[in-house]
Amino acid sequence: MKTPVLVAASAYGADFVRQVGHAHLIPIVAAAGAAGLEIRRELFVELPDFEDLHGLLAKHKLFSVYSAPIELFRQDGSLARDELDQVMDEAQQLQSRFLKVSLGHFSPASNMLDWSRFVAQAPVPLLLENDQTEHGGKLESIANFLAVCSGTGVPVGMTFDMGNWRWSGVDAEVAARTLAAHVQYVHCKGVWNDKGKLKAIPLDEDDAVWRRLFSHFPRGVQRAIEFPIIGKDLEAMTRDYVAMLASA
Repeated sequence: MKTPVLVAASAYGADFVRQVGHAHLIPIVAAAGAAGLEIRRELFVELPDFEDLHGLLAKHKLFSVYSAPIELFRQDGSLARDELDQVMDEAQQLQSRFLKVSLGHFSPASNMLDWSRFVAQAPVPLLLENDQTEHGGKLESIANFLAVCSGTGVPVGMTFDMGNWRWSGVDAEVAARTLAAHVQYVHCKGVWNDKGKLKAIPLDEDDAVWRRLFSHFPRGVQRAIEFPIIGKDLEAMTRDYVAMLASA
Protein backbone atom coordinates (compact mmCIF):
# COMPACT_ATOMS: atom_id res chain seq x y z
CA MET A 1 0.00 0.00 0.00
CA LYS A 2 1.31 3.43 -0.91
CA THR A 3 2.31 5.54 2.08
CA PRO A 4 0.05 8.63 2.09
CA VAL A 5 2.05 11.84 1.84
CA LEU A 6 0.28 15.18 2.05
CA VAL A 7 1.50 18.70 1.45
CA ALA A 8 0.62 21.43 3.92
CA ALA A 9 -0.40 24.52 1.96
CA SER A 10 1.89 26.59 4.18
CA ALA A 11 4.89 24.85 2.60
CA TYR A 12 4.51 27.14 -0.40
CA GLY A 13 4.72 30.28 1.73
CA ALA A 14 1.96 32.28 3.38
CA ASP A 15 2.15 35.26 1.01
CA PHE A 16 2.06 33.06 -2.09
CA VAL A 17 -0.91 31.00 -0.87
CA ARG A 18 -2.88 34.09 0.12
CA GLN A 19 -2.19 35.52 -3.33
CA VAL A 20 -3.12 32.49 -5.45
CA GLY A 21 -5.50 30.62 -3.16
CA HIS A 22 -5.66 26.96 -2.14
CA ALA A 23 -7.41 25.97 -5.36
CA HIS A 24 -4.28 26.91 -7.32
CA LEU A 25 -2.23 24.43 -5.29
CA ILE A 26 -4.47 21.42 -5.85
CA PRO A 27 -3.31 20.46 -9.38
CA ILE A 28 0.33 21.01 -8.38
CA VAL A 29 0.03 18.72 -5.37
CA ALA A 30 -1.89 16.09 -7.35
CA ALA A 31 0.59 16.09 -10.24
CA ALA A 32 3.44 15.67 -7.75
CA GLY A 33 1.97 12.39 -6.57
CA ALA A 34 0.77 13.48 -3.14
CA ALA A 35 -2.28 11.86 -1.57
CA GLY A 36 -3.72 15.02 -0.07
CA LEU A 37 -3.51 18.69 0.78
CA GLU A 38 -3.57 20.18 4.25
CA ILE A 39 -5.89 23.17 4.05
CA ARG A 40 -4.70 26.00 6.31
CA ARG A 41 -7.47 28.23 7.60
CA GLU A 42 -5.08 31.03 8.55
CA LEU A 43 -4.08 31.38 4.88
CA PHE A 44 -7.57 32.27 3.64
CA VAL A 45 -7.95 35.91 2.65
CA GLU A 46 -11.67 35.24 2.99
CA LEU A 47 -13.50 32.00 3.65
CA PRO A 48 -14.06 30.02 0.44
CA ASP A 49 -16.98 27.89 -0.66
CA PHE A 50 -15.85 24.78 1.20
CA GLU A 51 -18.03 22.41 -0.81
CA ASP A 52 -16.57 23.74 -4.06
CA LEU A 53 -13.07 23.32 -2.66
CA HIS A 54 -13.88 19.73 -1.72
CA GLY A 55 -15.18 19.13 -5.23
CA LEU A 56 -11.90 20.32 -6.73
CA LEU A 57 -9.93 18.10 -4.37
CA ALA A 58 -12.09 15.11 -5.29
CA LYS A 59 -11.66 15.85 -9.00
CA HIS A 60 -7.88 15.55 -8.53
CA LYS A 61 -8.27 12.46 -6.30
CA LEU A 62 -6.92 14.20 -3.20
CA PHE A 63 -8.21 14.14 0.35
CA SER A 64 -7.73 16.93 2.85
CA VAL A 65 -6.78 17.58 6.43
CA TYR A 66 -8.21 20.85 7.74
CA SER A 67 -5.86 22.82 9.97
CA ALA A 68 -7.43 25.53 12.12
CA PRO A 69 -5.31 27.84 14.29
CA ILE A 70 -7.44 27.49 17.39
CA GLU A 71 -6.70 26.14 20.84
CA LEU A 72 -9.00 23.61 22.49
CA PHE A 73 -8.86 25.27 25.87
CA ARG A 74 -8.94 28.98 26.64
CA GLN A 75 -6.72 30.70 29.19
CA ASP A 76 -9.29 30.05 31.91
CA GLY A 77 -9.24 26.33 31.06
CA SER A 78 -12.70 26.31 29.46
CA LEU A 79 -13.39 24.55 26.17
CA ALA A 80 -13.39 26.88 23.13
CA ARG A 81 -16.73 25.42 22.04
CA ASP A 82 -17.91 28.23 19.73
CA GLU A 83 -14.65 28.23 17.77
CA LEU A 84 -14.64 24.44 17.61
CA ASP A 85 -18.21 24.32 16.34
CA GLN A 86 -17.35 26.74 13.53
CA VAL A 87 -14.22 24.99 12.28
CA MET A 88 -15.83 21.56 12.67
CA ASP A 89 -18.64 22.70 10.38
CA GLU A 90 -16.08 23.90 7.84
CA ALA A 91 -14.17 20.62 8.04
CA GLN A 92 -17.40 18.71 7.50
CA GLN A 93 -18.18 20.75 4.37
CA LEU A 94 -14.68 20.00 3.12
CA GLN A 95 -15.22 16.31 3.97
CA SER A 96 -11.77 16.40 5.49
CA ARG A 97 -10.20 13.27 6.89
CA PHE A 98 -9.18 15.11 10.07
CA LEU A 99 -9.54 18.48 11.79
CA LYS A 100 -6.24 19.58 13.32
CA VAL A 101 -6.09 21.92 16.32
CA SER A 102 -3.74 22.58 19.25
CA LEU A 103 -4.16 22.00 22.97
CA GLY A 104 -4.17 25.46 24.45
CA HIS A 105 -4.42 25.95 28.20
CA PHE A 106 -5.41 22.50 29.38
CA SER A 107 -5.35 22.14 33.16
CA PRO A 108 -6.81 19.92 35.90
CA ALA A 109 -9.67 22.43 36.06
CA SER A 110 -10.64 21.91 32.41
CA ASN A 111 -14.12 20.48 31.89
CA MET A 112 -13.47 17.13 30.27
CA LEU A 113 -17.17 16.27 30.23
CA ASP A 114 -17.84 19.09 27.74
CA TRP A 115 -14.87 17.91 25.71
CA SER A 116 -16.01 14.28 25.72
CA ARG A 117 -19.49 15.24 24.56
CA PHE A 118 -18.07 17.33 21.73
CA VAL A 119 -15.72 14.61 20.50
CA ALA A 120 -18.38 11.91 20.72
CA GLN A 121 -20.64 13.90 18.38
CA ALA A 122 -17.97 15.31 16.07
CA PRO A 123 -18.54 14.36 12.39
CA VAL A 124 -14.82 14.74 11.59
CA PRO A 125 -12.13 13.15 13.79
CA LEU A 126 -9.91 15.60 15.67
CA LEU A 127 -6.14 15.50 15.86
CA LEU A 128 -4.14 17.38 18.46
CA GLU A 129 -0.88 19.00 17.34
CA ASN A 130 2.08 20.06 19.45
CA ASP A 131 2.45 23.71 18.55
CA GLN A 132 5.26 26.22 19.11
CA THR A 133 3.77 27.87 22.20
CA GLU A 134 5.07 27.30 25.71
CA HIS A 135 1.71 26.01 26.91
CA GLY A 136 0.63 24.09 23.80
CA GLY A 137 3.94 22.42 23.08
CA LYS A 138 4.66 21.01 26.51
CA LEU A 139 5.16 17.25 26.36
CA GLU A 140 3.83 16.59 29.85
CA SER A 141 0.58 18.50 29.23
CA ILE A 142 -0.03 16.79 25.88
CA ALA A 143 0.71 13.33 27.28
CA ASN A 144 -1.56 13.94 30.28
CA PHE A 145 -4.41 15.19 28.10
CA LEU A 146 -4.19 12.25 25.70
CA ALA A 147 -4.07 9.83 28.63
CA VAL A 148 -7.20 11.39 30.14
CA CYS A 149 -8.95 11.15 26.76
CA SER A 150 -8.08 7.47 26.45
CA GLY A 151 -9.19 6.84 30.02
CA THR A 152 -12.60 8.39 29.42
CA GLY A 153 -13.26 6.31 26.32
CA VAL A 154 -12.93 9.17 23.81
CA PRO A 155 -9.37 8.73 22.53
CA VAL A 156 -8.00 11.50 20.30
CA GLY A 157 -5.22 11.08 17.78
CA MET A 158 -2.18 13.28 17.47
CA THR A 159 -0.43 15.25 14.81
CA PHE A 160 3.22 14.85 15.73
CA ASP A 161 5.14 17.88 14.48
CA MET A 162 8.75 16.73 14.55
CA GLY A 163 10.14 20.26 14.28
CA ASN A 164 7.92 22.11 16.75
CA TRP A 165 9.47 20.29 19.71
CA ARG A 166 12.57 22.45 19.19
CA TRP A 167 10.56 25.53 20.16
CA SER A 168 9.54 23.75 23.37
CA GLY A 169 13.04 22.50 24.18
CA VAL A 170 11.86 18.88 23.96
CA ASP A 171 13.87 16.03 22.42
CA ALA A 172 11.73 14.87 19.49
CA GLU A 173 12.74 11.24 19.97
CA VAL A 174 11.70 11.30 23.62
CA ALA A 175 8.38 12.78 22.54
CA ALA A 176 8.02 10.13 19.82
CA ARG A 177 8.55 7.30 22.30
CA THR A 178 6.14 8.88 24.78
CA LEU A 179 3.31 9.64 22.35
CA ALA A 180 3.74 6.95 19.69
CA ALA A 181 0.49 5.16 20.53
CA HIS A 182 -1.51 8.30 19.71
CA VAL A 183 0.23 9.43 16.51
CA GLN A 184 -1.90 9.31 13.36
CA TYR A 185 -0.30 12.09 11.32
CA VAL A 186 3.25 13.47 11.18
CA HIS A 187 4.31 16.99 10.24
CA CYS A 188 7.75 16.79 8.69
CA LYS A 189 10.28 19.60 8.81
CA GLY A 190 13.79 20.33 9.87
CA VAL A 191 14.72 23.26 12.09
CA TRP A 192 17.69 25.59 11.83
CA ASN A 193 18.92 27.95 14.51
CA ASP A 194 19.70 31.17 12.63
CA LYS A 195 21.49 33.44 15.10
CA GLY A 196 19.13 32.52 17.90
CA LYS A 197 15.98 32.39 15.80
CA LEU A 198 14.50 28.99 14.92
CA LYS A 199 13.38 28.49 11.32
CA ALA A 200 11.76 25.59 9.48
CA ILE A 201 13.94 24.09 6.75
CA PRO A 202 13.63 21.12 4.36
CA LEU A 203 14.58 17.67 5.58
CA ASP A 204 17.87 16.27 4.34
CA GLU A 205 17.62 13.05 2.33
CA ASP A 206 20.66 11.60 4.10
CA ASP A 207 19.74 12.70 7.63
CA ALA A 208 18.95 9.60 9.68
CA VAL A 209 17.51 11.50 12.65
CA TRP A 210 14.08 12.28 11.19
CA ARG A 211 13.86 8.84 9.62
CA ARG A 212 14.49 7.30 13.02
CA LEU A 213 11.43 9.08 14.41
CA PHE A 214 9.23 7.10 12.04
CA SER A 215 10.43 3.86 13.60
CA HIS A 216 8.33 4.72 16.65
CA PHE A 217 5.11 5.30 14.72
CA PRO A 218 2.63 2.91 13.08
CA ARG A 219 3.92 1.65 9.75
CA GLY A 220 2.59 3.73 6.86
CA VAL A 221 1.41 6.58 9.10
CA GLN A 222 0.18 9.61 7.18
CA ARG A 223 2.78 12.33 6.90
CA ALA A 224 2.93 15.85 5.45
CA ILE A 225 5.54 18.15 4.00
CA GLU A 226 5.51 21.22 6.23
CA PHE A 227 8.86 22.70 5.32
CA PRO A 228 9.45 25.41 2.70
CA ILE A 229 9.12 24.44 -0.95
CA ILE A 230 10.58 27.34 -2.88
CA GLY A 231 11.65 27.35 -6.52
CA LYS A 232 10.63 27.85 -10.12
CA ASP A 233 9.28 24.34 -10.63
CA LEU A 234 7.08 23.71 -7.60
CA GLU A 235 5.65 20.52 -9.05
CA ALA A 236 9.04 18.90 -9.57
CA MET A 237 10.32 19.94 -6.16
CA THR A 238 7.16 18.70 -4.48
CA ARG A 239 7.41 15.39 -6.36
CA ASP A 240 10.95 14.83 -5.08
CA TYR A 241 9.98 15.55 -1.47
CA VAL A 242 6.85 13.37 -1.71
CA ALA A 243 8.98 10.46 -2.91
CA MET A 244 11.49 11.05 -0.12
CA LEU A 245 8.85 11.05 2.63
CA ALA A 246 7.03 8.06 1.15
CA SER A 247 10.18 6.00 1.65
CA ALA A 248 10.54 6.82 5.35
